Amino acid sequence: MEPENTVAAEAPAAAPRRGRPRIVKEPKVVMETAPAAAPEAPVERPALRADLRAPMREEDPRERAARRAAEIRSNVGDMDEGTDDFRAPTAPDGWAYEWKRKSVFGQEDPAYQVELARMGWEPVPASRHPSYMPDKGDYPIIERKGMVLMERPKELVDEAKQIEYRKARNQVRHKEAQLNSSPDGQFGRDNKGNSLVKVGKSYEAIPIPKD
Repeated sequence: MEPENTVAAEAPAAAPRRGRPRIVKEPKVVMETAPAAAPEAPVERPALRADLRAPMREEDPRERAARRAAEIRSNVGDMDEGTDDFRAPTAPDGWAYEWKRKSVFGQEDPAYQVELARMGWEPVPASRHPSYMPDKGDYPIIERKGMVLMERPKELVDEAKQIEYRKARNQVRHKEAQLNSSPDGQFGRDNKGNSLVKVGKSYEAIPIPKD
């Protein structure tokens, strides 16, 4: 008896479902993010020198002393001659400085001040020569021991000096004429041309009292 060939019956194909097709959801892929990296520690760099130049050297004390001595000497003049309280600074070109009286024992002479103004004299502003007045305080003009430093155009000053010089020469000549003259009957006129009186001439400074 031949064995029976048994063939498995194939299952019938499933009939397609009606309606919307089923959506198969794909599994979500979760991307794992790496943890944030820790901040890097600051890299220590070698400190740069603040100044590559050599530090400024302090001025030599002897040079500083010589410079200061020159400044003082320019203000007071020669030390051997003492301190000149009325040593005037150098005037600008075309101008002349002179000390003029402002007061005597604290009393001012308004009439004299008016005369100075009429002749063109004006006070020198202290701002032009600040070393002649104290640093602190309000000092518009330069004053010293009852005197005030004034200025006038040099042309007028030179002209006034020439006038004073001519006056002085005329006074000397007048005195010489008086000394050489004689009343009638005195001294003969045959003096061989020599002057009756010899007048010596010399020039010297007038001493100024300190008090």
